[in-house]
Amino acid sequence: MLRLFWLIPLFPLLGALINGMLGKRLPRPVVALIGCATVGLSFVWSVAALWRLLSLAPADRIISSGALFTWIEAGRVKVDAAFLLDPLSMVMILIVTGVGFVIHVYSTAYMAEEPGYYRFFSYMNLFIFMMSVLVLADNYALMFVGWEGVGLCSYLLIGFYIDRKSAGDAAKKAFIVTRIGDVGFVLGVFLIFSAFGSFNFADIFGRVARYAPETEFGFISLICLLLFIGATGKSAQIPLYVWLPDAMEGPTPVSALIHAATMVTAGVYMVARSAALYSRAPETLIVVATIGIATAALAACIALVQTDIKRVLAYSTISQLGYMFLAVGVGAFGAGIFHLMTHAFFKALLFLGSGSVILALHHEQDMRHMGGLRRYLPITFYTMWIATLAIAGAPFFSGFFSKDEILYSAFAMPYGHITLWVAGVIVAGLTAFYMFRLMFLTFHGEGPKLGHAEAGTDAHGATHHEPPREPSALITGPLAVLAVLSAVGGAVGLPAYLGNNLLEGFLTPSFATQYTGETRLEHTVVLEIVLMVIATVVSLTGMAIAYRAYIQDRNLPERVAARLGVWYEAARRKFYVDELYDKAIIHPAYRLSDAVLWKKVDEAGIDGVVNGTAGLFQYWGQLLKRIQSGYTRSYATWVLIGAILIFIYYYLVTA
Repeated sequence: MLRLFWLIPLFPLLGALINGMLGKRLPRPVVALIGCATVGLSFVWSVAALWRLLSLAPADRIISSGALFTWIEAGRVKVDAAFLLDPLSMVMILIVTGVGFVIHVYSTAYMAEEPGYYRFFSYMNLFIFMMSVLVLADNYALMFVGWEGVGLCSYLLIGFYIDRKSAGDAAKKAFIVTRIGDVGFVLGVFLIFSAFGSFNFADIFGRVARYAPETEFGFISLICLLLFIGATGKSAQIPLYVWLPDAMEGPTPVSALIHAATMVTAGVYMVARSAALYSRAPETLIVVATIGIATAALAACIALVQTDIKRVLAYSTISQLGYMFLAVGVGAFGAGIFHLMTHAFFKALLFLGSGSVILALHHEQDMRHMGGLRRYLPITFYTMWIATLAIAGAPFFSGFFSKDEILYSAFAMPYGHITLWVAGVIVAGLTAFYMFRLMFLTFHGEGPKLGHAEAGTDAHGATHHEPPREPSALITGPLAVLAVLSAVGGAVGLPAYLGNNLLEGFLTPSFATQYTGETRLEHTVVLEIVLMVIATVVSLTGMAIAYRAYIQDRNLPERVAARLGVWYEAARRKFYVDELYDKAIIHPAYRLSDAVLWKKVDEAGIDGVVNGTAGLFQYWGQLLKRIQSGYTRSYATWVLIGAILIFIYYYLVTA
């Protein structure tokens, strides 16, 4: 099984090829079976590989497939197509295939009435394949194939509704913005090869293990900074986060897949995979942690006032990704991966639960038109509450343990600082508030708000009269599975005061080449408990404020909004970042393209030279064609003129 782990990515690739080429002629149940079965087989294969990996000694848990074939060979550049299975890639591939499989099953019902059914599953399978290549690659060059592949698949899936201009615009925005970050990633990879003469992880990390951390911004810091620019694009961090909220134009299962298990986690994984480099670049780690916590705070503030249920969750994802970068930025790479894992469980559940609500309300997404749904959608209600408690950091749910570890690391790790910890605690309180707000607006309150869905026009213009109802078991079943994981998934990373952190111990071989210095503060159980209590109290305060505002005193939000004035409006308008980018970048680029590059350079310059040259030769052709008139007297005249010119030439030369 371990020798054949490289087959894991190939099963979804097979599904993508079959559905892509033959799916149009296959019945929908067959298309769904192929799409789900291939991803399910990859998950089963991954679980079997985990079982075998656990039977090995920790030092032996780094397995290479060897060169499957030589991919690139030019001069001193030689890149093999090879995969690496170690604890880090094992955790990631289980998340990708496991959560991805649950989302595929959910999609069979959610997309049942949509056109392009076979195309959807072909794209989804291809997405899983590309993400699997990214996390299993044993070198940066092959990782880049998966890196660009998930970008392509996100473009295809976000723009799946090809008849909607908004979907096409969102897909292009995602593709272009992430490409900007990819420029930094490529430059970083080129510098890695320039410095170490290899793209292979083992070669690079083995050599850098002999280095001490840089005392000032140096070559390794530059490499890490360029790689992080790529991560800000893929994982939606400041300043390249703007594509992710617009990605909500795709189908809800796509949102769940992108936000929970695939593309947006790629940047966090890449930084964790490069721990050997980043742990020796303290200047860059400060940048990573600062950008992470700034993004977490900004996105949380925007999420407070959004009314579209999916956009609240989109900004929540950006904020939680900021938490993960805070973790890796203070050197707690294992904590970042731990939160990545728990986030995959509860964020997939939240998106799929929101999809259940959207289906029940005939594609209504505005929370102001919801309320009282707990009576109609009990399974969705209870499962989403579990996910909400997990993301809000309620004690003993999965998110509680992973957030606690990140906050402790921000306080005590070598590159941590009390400012980072304070900001992280505040963001935890904001997260609890906006998630409880989402749940109260959607599921609690009075029933009359349902009038819009019971007898009105939905978001697509169709009129419906039936009340909301729970979708099929193909939708509620995945919700139940993810609810269990959201509730108990944190048990693999228990803090010291509750038991052993199994995940941290399991990941140790993957971070063997990481530089481990002294912690900034000595670890004590008392310190960890005190920090945990403070963070929990802040989260509970956020929950209580949301209860007060959206259950007890429903006019309170309006009064607060009126008092905040321009600040509330700024948050509602996402602090005008998109407008700023439009004025500072997009419009100048458009004017440059239109007035200068097109009309002056292209039309007047390039076209002018080409057309002018053609016109000149055409003019001379018109003159010279008169020589071939067909008249004898004309030919005689030209002979006479030629003779005179020859006579004049020889006369002048001899003279």
